[in-house]
Amino acid sequence: MELRVQKILSNYGFCSRRKAETLIEEGRVRVNDRIIHVGDKATEKDKIFVDNKLIEGEKKVYLMFNKPLNCICALEDKQYRTIMYYIKIKERVFPIGRLDYNTTGLILLTNDGDFANNIMHPRYEIDKTYVAEIDKPIIDAHMEKMEKGIVLEDGLTSPARVKKIEENMIEVTIHEGKKRIVRRMLKQLGYKVITLERARIGKLDLGNLKVGQYRNLNEEDKKKIFLHNKAA
Repeated sequence: MELRVQKILSNYGFCSRRKAETLIEEGRVRVNDRIIHVGDKATEKDKIFVDNKLIEGEKKVYLMFNKPLNCICALEDKQYRTIMYYIKIKERVFPIGRLDYNTTGLILLTNDGDFANNIMHPRYEIDKTYVAEIDKPIIDAHMEKMEKGIVLEDGLTSPARVKKIEENMIEVTIHEGKKRIVRRMLKQLGYKVITLERARIGKLDLGNLKVGQYRNLNEEDKKKIFLHNKAA
């Protein structure tokens, strides 16, 4: 079966579809003996090269990782430690989405492009739940505002679910993936975030996974991620 080459590279776990499109646009991708263009297709029998290196499929890997402070969600970086410092497997995986340098908690990694796309695509509306420690108690009116949506510089946020855990600690659940969205929502309302942890994706939580550790996802874990999402 023929597939777009960017999808094949994503399925192989080499990179995301968007990154693959960039590589193709730069003329760095070849199918057999031909430099290709975005939208060109290939089959599993074809040989795909990136920068003259043959790219082949790997076994599919699905990981959950408890991200520590002071590392970034990238494959490599010249300035900062990345989450790949902690991942010791032979397969090449990439993070699904990102957590900020100073945000901890649950992040998923895979080499399965379709799986990653199903989690990140807005149509699936996968909930992400964060626990935020803030500099002062939140008032009910501000919780209500977060639950209706807040206007930020890049538009109105999706409605969140907000629960007070302790005097200065709240739980925020939102399916939107805008950059630093929880921090920006709280800042807009006059709060400073002291600590922020992503505790769940869908119904999948960290359990007893310690900071800096990872484990393979099983089929039950995968079901928890997509449980109750609106596209199911």
